[in-house]
Amino acid sequence: MDLLHSWGVELAVHLQTTYSSYGGVFHLASTVADLHTTFFWLFPVWFHLRRDTGLRLIWVAVIGDWLNLVLKWVLFGERPYWWVHETRFYGADPVPFLQQFPITCETGPGSPSGHAMGAAGVWYVMVTALLSMATEQRWPPLLYKFLQMGLWVLMGLVALVVCTSRVYMAAHFPHQVIAGVITGVLVAAVVSKDKRIYSASMSTYFISTVFLTSFAVGFYLLLTALGVDLLWTLEKAHKWCARPEWVHMDSTPFASLLRNMGSLLGLGLGLHSPLPSDRKNRSAASKAGCIIISLLLLQLLDGWTFSSENHLTFYFLSFVKNTVALLIPTTVVPSALSWICKGKTEEKNF
Repeated sequence: MDLLHSWGVELAVHLQTTYSSYGGVFHLASTVADLHTTFFWLFPVWFHLRRDTGLRLIWVAVIGDWLNLVLKWVLFGERPYWWVHETRFYGADPVPFLQQFPITCETGPGSPSGHAMGAAGVWYVMVTALLSMATEQRWPPLLYKFLQMGLWVLMGLVALVVCTSRVYMAAHFPHQVIAGVITGVLVAAVVSKDKRIYSASMSTYFISTVFLTSFAVGFYLLLTALGVDLLWTLEKAHKWCARPEWVHMDSTPFASLLRNMGSLLGLGLGLHSPLPSDRKNRSAASKAGCIIISLLLLQLLDGWTFSSENHLTFYFLSFVKNTVALLIPTTVVPSALSWICKGKTEEKNF
């Protein structure tokens, strides 16, 4: 593995040296590839344009990131920014210099890459949704082939940029991002075939949330009881990160777990809310209004930050924040607009 890791470090050094002028692009790619973009940007749009695609996005994102957490605990992947300082591979030779960035110092294990896995899964859902829409609209076969080829090539380019950005940031080795892309596509393909996600009851959402959380926590406690330290990466992150403020609590495994579980529970609560929303009879203007208002409210919610000094409080508030984030586009905004429109209609009739 040391040889494989050394090749990854050489590639990272090459990228940082040769393509330093593209640092902003790589930083943007890593930021956008985070599942936060899916929850706070992509989901509100897709949910109101094509409800089934919105549901797939959340299920794929949540299941994929949960599996990513479990795999990271099993595979014990190193990260470049600390590996170069601790390995004996270089012996007496100088250690390669890896530049660090504000998003480099993630605290979890490195394999597989969560960003690459999430981006691949989310893009698979969106590409297949667009192709399905083209099929429903009966596009001419030749035009459909061009669309199909173009969308898959676009997805490949996005995956390449995301993977390159993670290596450039010294957050992952090349084999970790490749594993992430492959795993992300597989998860998206499997979850997309399960039709039960489109008609899941509130009890299904609740049981799924409890099961996934309990399994992850139970797995953690079991391995801890067996003497396996699953938080071994936290010490390395604090020790080798260039600046202490770049080590963020929201990159820890449990923060990620609770954000995702909050999103899944919030989706269930939103879909089964007793508040009236008139989902079936909304006009294009009403859908556009729901999207715009939802995005605005979500950006306000996203501005809500809290201290990480108390870990339990931080995890709880992260869970609540993501639960609310899914409630806003699924029930709060549609219900409010439905109530406003209903009130105006009654005034006109009166």
